[in-house]
Amino acid sequence: MGGWEDYKYPIAMVVLQSGYAGVALVTRAAMLQGMSPPVLVVYRQAVATLAVAPVAYLSRRNSGGPSLGLRSFSLIFLATLIGITINQNIYYEGLYLATSSTATAVANLVPAITFVMASVVGLEKVDIRSLRSIAKIAGTVICVAGAIFMALLRGPKLLNAQALPVTESTIGPEGEHWLQGCLFLFGSASLWSIWLILQVPASASHPDHVSLSAWMCFFGTLQSAVVALFFEPKLAAWTIHSSFEIISCLFIGIFGSGVSFFVQAWCIAQKGPLFSAMFNPLCTVIATILAALLLHEEIYVGSLIGAVGGLYAVLWGKAKDCQVMNKETDTVIADQL
Repeated sequence: MGGWEDYKYPIAMVVLQSGYAGVALVTRAAMLQGMSPPVLVVYRQAVATLAVAPVAYLSRRNSGGPSLGLRSFSLIFLATLIGITINQNIYYEGLYLATSSTATAVANLVPAITFVMASVVGLEKVDIRSLRSIAKIAGTVICVAGAIFMALLRGPKLLNAQALPVTESTIGPEGEHWLQGCLFLFGSASLWSIWLILQVPASASHPDHVSLSAWMCFFGTLQSAVVALFFEPKLAAWTIHSSFEIISCLFIGIFGSGVSFFVQAWCIAQKGPLFSAMFNPLCTVIATILAALLLHEEIYVGSLIGAVGGLYAVLWGKAKDCQVMNKETDTVIADQL
């Protein structure tokens, strides 16, 4: 194997996290223009369903895979409820109340939470005598510290400190609501970790990743619509007022849900939930820089240290993990020979 086989999963996750950074920025910009967060979740999932469903139908018609059983239905429905409906609604609230860079920084907690959950349910083996486990634990701890440092300890301003005055309608309701936004984002990170764990049995029960993504988007549309109708019963909240809002719904729907769910499920099925979660800090670095340049969000010393430190810690832990895995594989092959 080697070559492309060794790098296709990391490359896929790098592209995915870059896209997530764009989704976070576009989503926040759309909400600052007046779009309701619950309604935006519905439109996101509806667009994703329309984009993925035809592909899933053609794929299953050609392959003739197994139909969706009761166990698969239950797992997908539960994973959708936790990871899409509830998670995205509280994430959008946190994104609106805080900033794009803060939202992606708090998402760095996902590897740590996922590591703990995966260890508890037996998806990740922990041996304190193993360098591989020590590398994972060390990278996770530093990553958590970086996320908390970035989210809560801002420090002096580095960029946009001398920017022209910007109205609240442009930068959002920061200040007294910022800590509340962080709490929403912390809750979202926990739900995201649970969603990653649930995708393991869901993918095993329904191994067609395109079909799995389509069902998640469809269930997400129905569930999110119920939630949105409860919070936004008036028709005015559902009205799209600009071409930017249309483009935003299309982008976050097609990439943020449709494409990302497929890539996420594929990588998790092959490499495990922790592998997917470990690339989250990359999204933080990209979103922090783009938010400062495009949305005029301020960059703080804490933000920079948290983003760079968290990314370095995770990549270091993953590199050590891969080195130890290669050594263990070589040892097993040598023993067999």
